[in-house]
Amino acid sequence: MTQATAEINENRATDKNKMGAMPVGRLIITMSLPVMLSMLVQALYNFIDSVYVSRINENALTALSMAYPAQYLMIAVMTGTGVGVNALLSKSLGEKNRERASQAANTGIFLGIAGSILFAVLGILFTRYYFTSQTEFQEIIDYGTEYLSIVTIFSFGLAGQVTFERLLQSTGKTLLSMITQCSGAVLNIILDPILIFGWLGLPAMGVKGAAVATVISQCTAAALAFVLNISLNSEIKLKIAEIRPRAEIIKRIFAVGIPVAVMMSISSVMIYGLNRILIAFTPTAIAVFGAYSRLEHFLFMPVFGLSTSIVSIISYNYGAGSKRRILQAIRLSILYATVVMAIGFALFQAFPGHLLSMFKASETMLEIGVPAFRIISISFIFAGFCVVSGSVFQALGSGLPSMLESLARQLLALLPLAYVFAKTGGLDAVWWAYPLAEIVSVAMCIAFLRYFYVKRIKPLPDPEPEQQHETIYDGLSRRKIRP
Repeated sequence: MTQATAEINENRATDKNKMGAMPVGRLIITMSLPVMLSMLVQALYNFIDSVYVSRINENALTALSMAYPAQYLMIAVMTGTGVGVNALLSKSLGEKNRERASQAANTGIFLGIAGSILFAVLGILFTRYYFTSQTEFQEIIDYGTEYLSIVTIFSFGLAGQVTFERLLQSTGKTLLSMITQCSGAVLNIILDPILIFGWLGLPAMGVKGAAVATVISQCTAAALAFVLNISLNSEIKLKIAEIRPRAEIIKRIFAVGIPVAVMMSISSVMIYGLNRILIAFTPTAIAVFGAYSRLEHFLFMPVFGLSTSIVSIISYNYGAGSKRRILQAIRLSILYATVVMAIGFALFQAFPGHLLSMFKASETMLEIGVPAFRIISISFIFAGFCVVSGSVFQALGSGLPSMLESLARQLLALLPLAYVFAKTGGLDAVWWAYPLAEIVSVAMCIAFLRYFYVKRIKPLPDPEPEQQHETIYDGLSRRKIRP
């Protein structure tokens, strides 16, 4: 037995963190379920906004659909930074380096503050131009400007929520993260109809009310997450004096975070470009795409929750040098994600009309939306594998493969295919760009996984023979799992 292996085994023996000690299958389930549930509830932010706003009129729904790329860009930047903090913090804890873990946390807060200031300035200066670049329908422009101005200027709520929840997730406290996310989402659900339609004696604010409800909910969740970190997250120390830039820490955070942010931002560019393609047919096509985006976001939340959890699990065990646990986490995560997306595929195939009816769909909207939902949902079969693969790359310290995969899928495959199909095959043909682009994504993820296995996982020391045959709970049955 080598000295490195002996040191790793000694660390495991004294490891009290569940990410290094709990059977992997059970660990994935116990960490992922709270995040899945909280993300499902959190997905109700945009979903509920859209459902209520659709009751105003179809142009209001179209405006929110056009605002979504810009709104998602903010989420992308904040989340990318959060993932970078998550990976560095969890790896530092796995290496028993609590000082660096705390530095990562405090630096992450600084980056969140800086990001919110940037988006507030952009929101003040460019919101109206953003909508006039997409449409000439004045009502859509007015609705969209009202909504997006508020959510950008007050983006510090979003920044705080993402940052402090990621700190909880990084240390394995996913239940606390679930509490904060659910609190914000429930508050948003309550406030939406009150502010949009003027219930309880308040003036009806329309689309503006949806934005105000979202901002208030985000700020509330951020405040609660901050309190929980201060009072219950003992593995990191948050201090006002330590909330400052650290070049070396920022470099490590951005090594993972920037590719993730770019990857997610690519989605904003893709949606913006697709909206430009769809409006050439009819604004109703954008409303359909907006409804789909909200439902897709809701469906993907369990998979995103799973992938969020495995970043912490894999990062921790990578820092601890546990090859066996890393491989188990990858295999089981892919299995669980594929099952979830298969269920989503079945729902979109069987009930597209029922799903659209939640958005008060007109006959025209149903005529466009039913075939769109059935065609696009074919991509779900492959999507779970790709989402999990991206989280594996991030957990192993590199967000670049995720960025390249997303770039190829959305900008080099999906958007050009959609443009060509729009010119040659009509509106129904546009939707086929989704499943075709996902096939490109699968091929790239397989290639990157093989590379990371050879370069980063395979060189780790093998576990002790008796550990190789350890029985773990995989969430479905008890069985032997080998590397």
